[in-house]
Amino acid sequence: MQKVQKVQSNFLIEEKNKGDMTKFSIIVPVYNRPDEVAELLDSLTKQTDKGFEVLIIEDGSSVPCEDICKQYEKQLDLHYYFKPNSGRSETRNYGIERANGDWFIIYDSDVIVPPQYIATVRAELEAHPEVDCYGGPDAADASFSDVQKAINYSMTSIMTTGGIRGGMKNKDKFSPRSFNMGISRKCFEAVGGYKNMIGEDIDLSIRIQQAGFKTTLIPEAYVYHKRRVDLKKFFWQVNTFGKGRVLLGEMHPGSMKLVHLLPAAFVMGNIALVLLAFWSPWFLLPIGLYVLGLFVESLIKNRSVKIALLSIVAAYMQLFGYGTGFLGECITHKARKKKQEELYK
Repeated sequence: MQKVQKVQSNFLIEEKNKGDMTKFSIIVPVYNRPDEVAELLDSLTKQTDKGFEVLIIEDGSSVPCEDICKQYEKQLDLHYYFKPNSGRSETRNYGIERANGDWFIIYDSDVIVPPQYIATVRAELEAHPEVDCYGGPDAADASFSDVQKAINYSMTSIMTTGGIRGGMKNKDKFSPRSFNMGISRKCFEAVGGYKNMIGEDIDLSIRIQQAGFKTTLIPEAYVYHKRRVDLKKFFWQVNTFGKGRVLLGEMHPGSMKLVHLLPAAFVMGNIALVLLAFWSPWFLLPIGLYVLGLFVESLIKNRSVKIALLSIVAAYMQLFGYGTGFLGECITHKARKKKQEELYK
């Protein structure tokens, strides 16, 4: 077993001891992503509100980020831990067990945090003390590649996700995702930690709501989510999400909504229309109109013909990936026999 290592900063934050100000603990699980960690930590040094600590939890990486963390230990209240590989759910739990804050903020390592993030969250939680868990959306930074911007469009467009990832009007029904999520200590301790399963963040959100705690979406608490995957990897990532949705529906009866069935219906509908087109080309018209809608919306948002064209590919990758994963698990029941990290790989 590998020995746990820790690097703790001597950096003192003047603001954090003033009054009864809420202390945030930022928890980041990491596996072989030192470059991403550097970008994340650099963005955290630019926060206008300094009332937080950062815990980087290295999950048995062969390419550790300890040296990166040492570069920031004088600028942040930073704690680095190395532990044997056990998957991201147990790694998040490991970090939370060692955190000192009143609130835990969970990020993926591939996010960049805008300077106003902590200040925005603090103001929102002070205005709404009844909230015990929040989630925030993701956005595309100008530095992203065209593929990353296309994937970001696909993951956030109402034409692909129905607004469930940050565009919802009813914020109280939002299920926070762990790339950008906050949970109070009392709430986390009451419902228990993450489970080692696919869809672990949705499972946690459901258990939080079932326990009577209040969740919400904070639209202004966005992060730039880089998602360093190509379109092929993106397909298999969302394919796993589709499998996980089936398992979540069985674990939490009543949690399955119409929007979760739409990708599967999209797959079957597109296949049916293509087959019917051999009888009459007019059956391709709905597909053509949908593709045109994707192109126009992405063009308006991204102001790039290339990104708009890539957005069409990304949207179909997402919907077919999720839909075939969902349908495949309904038929084969294979995912339930595998561990979380086996599926995510």
